[in-house]
Formats: sequence, structure tokens, C-alpha cells
Amino acid sequence: MSREPRPKLVVVHDGDPAETGRARAPTERKPQPVITMRDFPRLGRRGRIALAAAVLTGLLTHGWHLFQYPLYLTDEGIYMQRAWSVVRQTSLSPYTYDYDHAPGGWIQLAGWAFPLPNQFETFGNAVNTGRFLMLLVHLVSVVLLFEIVRRLTGSVLAASVAAFFYNVSPLAVYYHRQVLLDNLMMFWVLLSLYLLLCRDMRIRHAVGAGAALGVALITKENALFFVPTLAYLLYRRAKGSTQRRFATSLWPLATAVPVGAYVLYAVLKNELLPSGLDFDLNNPPADHVSLLYTLWWQLNRNQGSLLSSGGLLYTSWIPRDGLLLLLGLLAMMAVLYWGFRSREHKLGFLVVGTMAVAYAFYLVRGSVLLDFYIAPMIPLFAMSIGMAADRLLRRLRPRVRIAVPAVAGALLLLVPATDYVLTINDEGRVTIADQYHPKLNLTRMQEEQVAWIRENVPADARIIMDDDLWSALHDVPPFYPFAHSHWNAASDPDVRDKLFAKKWQNVDYIVMSNKMRQAMDGNNGDGREDWILTALKNAKKVWETGQGDIHLQIYRVG
Repeated sequence: MSREPRPKLVVVHDGDPAETGRARAPTERKPQPVITMRDFPRLGRRGRIALAAAVLTGLLTHGWHLFQYPLYLTDEGIYMQRAWSVVRQTSLSPYTYDYDHAPGGWIQLAGWAFPLPNQFETFGNAVNTGRFLMLLVHLVSVVLLFEIVRRLTGSVLAASVAAFFYNVSPLAVYYHRQVLLDNLMMFWVLLSLYLLLCRDMRIRHAVGAGAALGVALITKENALFFVPTLAYLLYRRAKGSTQRRFATSLWPLATAVPVGAYVLYAVLKNELLPSGLDFDLNNPPADHVSLLYTLWWQLNRNQGSLLSSGGLLYTSWIPRDGLLLLLGLLAMMAVLYWGFRSREHKLGFLVVGTMAVAYAFYLVRGSVLLDFYIAPMIPLFAMSIGMAADRLLRRLRPRVRIAVPAVAGALLLLVPATDYVLTINDEGRVTIADQYHPKLNLTRMQEEQVAWIRENVPADARIIMDDDLWSALHDVPPFYPFAHSHWNAASDPDVRDKLFAKKWQNVDYIVMSNKMRQAMDGNNGDGREDWILTALKNAKKVWETGQGDIHLQIYRVG
């Protein structure tokens, strides 16, 4: 008895038929059980134009005033300080490395700076050199994000909307310009996701995706929250493939190699476990640092609720871009609902929705948060918005479907209340937003601070400062070998006990960065910075500058 030939399996997208390749065979009504990407549409002329526009937009929004805004921040200085140590001292830190973060991020920064003509000073100073790498990372991430959304939806429009928010959101511009481990981590996560969405799933793609995820994990540990979704995506992509066993076996192996190297480093230094297996958080191990003890300490840190009235959500994130947060939250819930409603055929919604929810859980779980922890959420919200907008608009005529997002985007750029390009200043006037303002040069004040130190402070002076200026005072002559951040002066025994002996009289100068006093008070819960605060009380202000709510000072002690 002969059988009729079955229609060929094709990919079903939520985009327009013109964007999604072949339509479903008319006799095939039953949903297909196997997801394949072989029928993904090629990028095409319109797609290439949209992608080029997205990259150019990212270059303009993130490259304009890259070295002038925002102010150099403490964590930027810390990561460049450690990258400097990798290059200059072949060490993971100029101080005791206590496993507060995996070292993959600043090893990448060191690998970037090492071959440059003037290494850390190629772009003026160490932080600028790191920021230029962040610009390159952002541009490549734009390509990855655009292609990920396009492949998951089959829609150039969805990819364009996602890239728009990823490029233009004031939150994105502010945090993605900064030298942050979160930006590097998210680049590797996007690369891993991109490789898992290649048209033909091959072993090399699975290995590359696993290796990229492993690098993400040793760049910033919170990449762990993306592992379940990426593992599920691998399972769905390899399902029914003749290479399924190899792909599903080699992916976790490739992921484990970078992580295993990090653990092996701790084992070889006898710093994996605390002495006597003592994990008492009230009595840190005194003889040596420990990777597992630090992880346990990190897990037990608590700062209160993100949703409290004084939390970062209301004091930092919403003022910068409440629109992205609102639209992203709504879109995240929508794509998650659509993804779970049809897991077999809306894999893209399920992938983006679960990744966004997983990281949102990380933010609201109640542990200690810093303001830049929102950075990885931005591309996830952007992808969710792009995918949700495309689904809601897909029933409209093609020209109307393109015109609606274009008009909405133009309004976002032109309405001052959004702060996307225009803003309303304290005097009630419409002006250019801070990130693009031609006359706003915040980092110039820090450069003036360094210049005054070089002209007026002897090189052997014992200086307490913040980490934002550390590389400037250690990498360019005259060197200031006794210039240390208040964090290390209060906690590192070699600095605290041997150099300063915890006596305020041994401090010569205190270089105050913006809001450094608040940081000192916050770090002084156990009284560790009392002697530094006493030195500040006995100091005379010898230099000061400021702009808006930013204030920098230098004090001479005694």
C-alpha cells in the first residue's frame, strides 16, 4: 500500500511571510515536533541595510563623548588596576586577590591593552583604553543581538526595534560605556546564544557556544543564571540531529574547561577551601583567602529589597530610563507567556523570556546590588521589546507595520521627557541630554585632579584615594607607589599594617573622588576606616573643583 509523500518540514516564524522564507505546505496543519533553523531567511538587502544602520547608531550613541561622560567610576579603576597588574606584574591583582570576582574579565582587558602601541595609555589613560574596548564590544554585541532576534522571529523589524533600544536607551549609553565586567560577560552570553542559533547545528557550534558560556562564567559569575535556558536551547536544536550525542556531550565539556581552570588555580594555590573547613562568616580565615569561602560570603550578603523606596530602582534606574524598564517588564511577561503557551513553535519567545526572568530574579532576590548590575538586563529587555512589538504589529500592512515603530522611535528621540536625546534641565529649558551634551566634560575634572597631584605632591607621599585614579598614579611617571584606595588601606594587611600602621598620622594626602565620603562611611560598619576618617578630620583642603552635584577635593593631612 503506497503512502503519500509528507510535506517538507519548514520553520514557522511569527513574522511576515516575505520575511520568513517558504510558507507552510497547505496540507500540513499539524504542528511539527522538531525545530530546525535550516530555513531561516538569509539576511537580504533590507536586512543588511537595517543591520548597518543599527551598528552606525551604536557607534554614534556610545562613541560620542566616550572619554568625557560618564565620570570615571571606582569599579572601572579596579578592573583596569587589575588588568595593569596582569601585564606589569603577571599577577591577578596588585593586592591580595581574594576571589571577589573571577579574573576572566580583567585578563581580557589585559589582553586588549598589552599589544597596543602605548598599552594602557594608548587612548590617554587606562580607563579610556578600557572604554574603547567597551565600544568595540558594544558594536559586536549589536550585530549578535540583531541576528539573534532576527533568527528567533524571522523578522528584520523585531531585530531593528531591539537594536534601537539597545543603542539609544540612556541606561545603555551610561552603563555600556563604562569598563564593567557585566558588559564583557553579556557579550560572551550573546555569542553563545548566537552560535546555538546557527542555521545548521554542528559540533563546532556546540563547542564554541559552550566555550563562550564558560568564558562568560569566569568573567562574571552571574552568567550562571543563563545556563538553564542555553542548555534547553541546545537540547531543542540538537533534537533529532545525528550529531545530538556529540553536541550535548561536548557543550558542557567546553563550558567546564574555563571554569575548571579557575578552580584549578585556587587548588594549586591551596586557596580553594578555608582552613579547617570553617565557613563562619563572623570569623573570616586569617591565614589565607579561599574561593569557596568568598562564594559563601557572597551568597549570604543582604542589602534589602530592590523595590524599597530608597532602592536603586527608584534612585538610579527609573530616573535614567523608566520607559525602557516599563516596556521591558511588560514585554518580558508577554514573551514568556507566549513562549510557554506554545513551547514547540515559539522557541524564541521562550528563550528570551526565561533568560530575562532568570536575571530579573537575580536582581530582586535581596542580595547586595550595585547600580551597574542592571547592565545585562538591558539587552534582554531590548530583545523582549523587539519581539513583542513585532508580534503585536504583524497583522498590519507591511508599510504601516514599519511606519509605526519608526514614528514611535522618532518621538522617543525628540520628546525631552524621555532623556533619549533631549532633556529638560533644572531651569526648565530643553537642552541636549547629558550623554551627548557638547559642553559636558566630567572626566576633565579628574584629569585636573591628577595634574595637580603631579605638580604639588611628592612621589613618596602616602596617599589615600579612590580606585578611579589608581592606574593614572601608578602607570605614568612620576609614579606614586604609596597611593592606595581607602578600600585596600582599610582591609589589606600589607597596606593597612605595614605602610600606615592604622595611624592617621601616617597619611600625607587624601584625594577625594565624588561620593567617596559616602563610600567610606558605608565601608566602616565595623570601624575599619575610623583611622582614615580621623585623618580627614585633621586635614586641610588644598584643592577643589566641581560641576553640578559632582565634587572632587584634595586634602593635606597634618
